[in-house]
Amino acid sequence: MPGTDGSPHIEGLQSSLFFETPQEIYARVFSELKPRTALPDLRVEYRRFANADSFIRLENGRLEVRICDLLEGAPALVTEALAHILLGKLYRKPVPRIYAYRYRLYLNRKDVRRQIHLVRQIRGRKFVSGPQGEYRNLDEVFDRLNGQFFDGLMGKPQLGWSRQPSRGMLGHFDPSHNAIIISRIFDREKTPELALEYVMFHEMLHLRYPVDHHGVRRRVHTREFREAERKFPRLKEAKELLKRL
Repeated sequence: MPGTDGSPHIEGLQSSLFFETPQEIYARVFSELKPRTALPDLRVEYRRFANADSFIRLENGRLEVRICDLLEGAPALVTEALAHILLGKLYRKPVPRIYAYRYRLYLNRKDVRRQIHLVRQIRGRKFVSGPQGEYRNLDEVFDRLNGQFFDGLMGKPQLGWSRQPSRGMLGHFDPSHNAIIISRIFDREKTPELALEYVMFHEMLHLRYPVDHHGVRRRVHTREFREAERKFPRLKEAKELLKRL
């Protein structure tokens, strides 16, 4: 039944979603975004990706959509939201906030995050070089900080150096593989050890204070995280060293 503005009733739209295949949903969203353009040859398929990734491309008149199979059982409204996001990016159309909100809300569900985490563990590959570098040993740095700040009680994750001496990614904690990876830029004789210690301490805090998920929010650095970080001696000096790297 039409609404007061002449548009279809929202409940009717939502009900019809349950009878559409993913391909039909993408075809409908395409026609909404490009009403005067003929629908290209469209193919929507689910793939065994190691993360909740999705890709779209238009090549030689063929529109291909590849979605992680983790999302194969997602509600129709979530599939529709992803269709708006992917097609909107492809054709440089603004994506209404409701669709981005709906998609993030679904990915932030506890059961979905658990599935993503397990799939990363099973399918994902993680290069971990080991703690011994050319000049520095990450085991020694971790053990020293563990005793100083965590009473020696923090379980040691895998420790390794990055493949390249990256300045963009100084360090990161990968919860799916329980690994802390540090940039090789710190495995240099001239790099101050204080800078390495601070980056390692920062990643250890990520191990201690996991990412907080609430609704659509994803807080990487929680209030507890920030309070603990301020306890690092010579914090300001360490951050200034990182800026000069």
